[in-house]
Amino acid sequence: MTDAQNTSPLRTDWTMDEIRAIYYKPVLELIVEASQVHQQYQATGEVQVCTLLSVKTGGCPEDCAYCPQAARYHTDVKAHKLLSNEVVLDAARQAKEGGSTRFCMGAAWREVRDNRDFDRVLEMVEGVNEMGLEVCCTLGMVNEYQAERLKQAGLYAYNHNLDTSEENYSNIITTRTYGDRLGTIDNVRKAGISVCSGGIIGLGETDDDRIAMLHVLSNLPQHPESVPVNALVPVEGTPLAEQPRVSVWEMVRMIATARILMPKTMVRLSAGRQEMPVSEQALCFLAGANSIFSGDKLLTTPNPGFADDKAMFALLGLTPRKSFKAQTSCGGTVDVAENAAAIAE
Repeated sequence: MTDAQNTSPLRTDWTMDEIRAIYYKPVLELIVEASQVHQQYQATGEVQVCTLLSVKTGGCPEDCAYCPQAARYHTDVKAHKLLSNEVVLDAARQAKEGGSTRFCMGAAWREVRDNRDFDRVLEMVEGVNEMGLEVCCTLGMVNEYQAERLKQAGLYAYNHNLDTSEENYSNIITTRTYGDRLGTIDNVRKAGISVCSGGIIGLGETDDDRIAMLHVLSNLPQHPESVPVNALVPVEGTPLAEQPRVSVWEMVRMIATARILMPKTMVRLSAGRQEMPVSEQALCFLAGANSIFSGDKLLTTPNPGFADDKAMFALLGLTPRKSFKAQTSCGGTVDVAENAAAIAE
């Protein structure tokens, strides 16, 4: 990857027809093109390893049809209040020892409120940041003031997924609007925090819904630094409990199209990995995925553990990406090579 390639301008004016033409290419041609783009803009074989912890579980007032944490659904998820700082920081230390270089904390809130719980989350952010980990949060909607406070505490990234297309959104969620989602992303961007935003496939949406979501993400004034591509994990008790499993080819199409549209973005192979053999995950990496969540759970759903991912990295010859790579706004470039080596040992 040359400096000229790395600094070439990115497009934020993709049309729906252009994205459709990419998305519907013969799948092998699509994989080859995405792989070529990936090699031009990214370090080949390098994968970011992240861990996601639910710091406040259940009792959410939202009605997201896929989510077992919604209070209105009857699932096996047991609600718990905000975890103690000690428990969270211990989990972050274990994640770092396991090889993660990004630690994300999720709270089942509709929106952040300026109260004691938010103050405690800010303390957690400070503590994780001091470990040399990229710290990410997903806490629901935030305003400009709250985003600025998170930035001052050392937050590196904020996750706020679009989930699906604007046209399909009201079929999945009615307790907030698509505009609310985009507003939070804008507030995060204004604060100088890295944006993590993607979606879920397998919600009953059409291919055009998937294309429309990618259209919105790739035409933001600045591409998200991370785009998670999630396959729905159906949970008994939710409205989408009977949805069929998404095929690997659907995941490959989404990942490859995202990679071509947003070359410098980390494209994360997220929820659904537990059901994917290594051969299917390898196809996703070949198509341009270069980030995963590692650890036994993604908030409340099963996920491959560190040992499984170490074995996969060794088999596929993958190298973990270092924390804060090519990033200097958090007090200089940070080199935590010990994290990069840990998962490969």
